[in-house]
Amino acid sequence: MTITQLVTEAQAGSRAAFGELYESIAGDLYRMALYTLGSGPDAEDAVADTFTEAWKGLKNLQEPEAFRSWMFRILSARCKRQIGKIVTRKKEIDLDSYYETAEEAVPETATRRAELREALESLSPEERQIVLLSALEGYTMREIAEMLSLPQGTVSSKLSRSLKKLRHQLQDTNGKEGAHER
Repeated sequence: MTITQLVTEAQAGSRAAFGELYESIAGDLYRMALYTLGSGPDAEDAVADTFTEAWKGLKNLQEPEAFRSWMFRILSARCKRQIGKIVTRKKEIDLDSYYETAEEAVPETATRRAELREALESLSPEERQIVLLSALEGYTMREIAEMLSLPQGTVSSKLSRSLKKLRHQLQDTNGKEGAHER
């Protein structure tokens, strides 16, 4: 059954169809929440709240084919609400968890992974979210714009600036190592 068919059945009250929708997207939502919020338990709460809100509002979804982007918009709003609380607790993002849960994990050395983690943590939560959706999850600018309820041009410019920041930070890190080795 397609996502659109499952959404239509879930809108008619089928909990089984909604369960299948959950299975189809929960992992992607969790990874996005983990990177946005920086904590597994916070990410789990955000995803659970997202599905609760989605179940309550599913009948209002006019375009069943837009289910994925609708879910990411709900998650994005949830995460934005939680970020204020998290800033006071400042938790570390665990890139290792992402690599373990991503379907196509890229093997890297521990040092390189630590450098990447540090570089990603230097970005704002929104910048990090855009980079991860694009570079690691493979979403297009249009899809990211829909998920985050931002204009496509804004997403494109934020991605460009964020990648430039990452590139500079990683080059600086590599340059410092090279200077020490000489």
